[in-house]
Amino acid sequence: MKTPMQEHIEWLKSENKKYTEKAQEESSMQILGYAFKMQDCIKHAESMLEKEEDAIYQAWIDGESGRYTDPKEYYNETFNTKEK
Repeated sequence: MKTPMQEHIEWLKSENKKYTEKAQEESSMQILGYAFKMQDCIKHAESMLEKEEDAIYQAWIDGESGRYTDPKEYYNETFNTKEK
C-alpha cells in the first residue's frame, strides 16, 4: 500500500517523462521548460514524505489516546481544514 504522497510522486514522474519525450520529439523548449518545472515539483513532493510519515505516526498516537471517536472530527481539528 502506498501513501497518497507516494502515489502523487509516481504520477508526477510519469507526467514528467511524457513532457520530456514530447519536448525531444518536437524540439520544444517550452515543453522542456514544463518538464524542468515538474522536476522541481517532484523534489518538493519527495521532501514532504517525512512530514507525511510524521502525520501518520501522530494520528496513530492520537487514536490510541481515545480522545477522538470520530475520524472527521480528528481530521478537521488536526489539519485546520475549516476556512477562517
